[in-house]
Amino acid sequence: MTTGPENPYGEQQPPPPPYGQPQQGQPPYGQPQPGQPAYGQQPYGQAPYGQQPYPQQGYGYGPQYAGPPAPNHPSATTAMVLGIIGLVGILSCAGVTLVLSPFAWAIGGKAVKEIDAAPPGTYSGRDQANAGRIMGIVGTILLVLGVVAIVAIIGLAVAVDSSSSTY
Repeated sequence: MTTGPENPYGEQQPPPPPYGQPQQGQPPYGQPQPGQPAYGQQPYGQAPYGQQPYPQQGYGYGPQYAGPPAPNHPSATTAMVLGIIGLVGILSCAGVTLVLSPFAWAIGGKAVKEIDAAPPGTYSGRDQANAGRIMGIVGTILLVLGVVAIVAIIGLAVAVDSSSSTY
């Protein structure tokens, strides 16, 4: 009777260890081989396959943080809020709030110019000011079209009324 599978050369092999036990001379499961890095880690000084080695971190490398972020321009949020109110008022206030759109356009344009002219890092909020400027442009165009439509309707009503009157 044999204790394990027989080798074709007549030598007997020891039985395999119970499940979960390391074989003789092998480290426990999950442990790296002696002299080898852990799974998923590159040996020190070597880069992953096909990549250049990482530069040593020193002065001048990596992100440069100069402190807290720059504050928003004081008019950036104002321009954006005026633009939003001007456009949302079309639905809720029958377009009365469109009169705010030219102000959003002017304030947003001025804020964008001031942010661009200031030294880098002085102001943030350029996106908000630009959004207010664009919404102001759209609202102003809608305001002009609305005024033209109202004038046309009044002119048409006066023309129809004067032509239908008889003496």
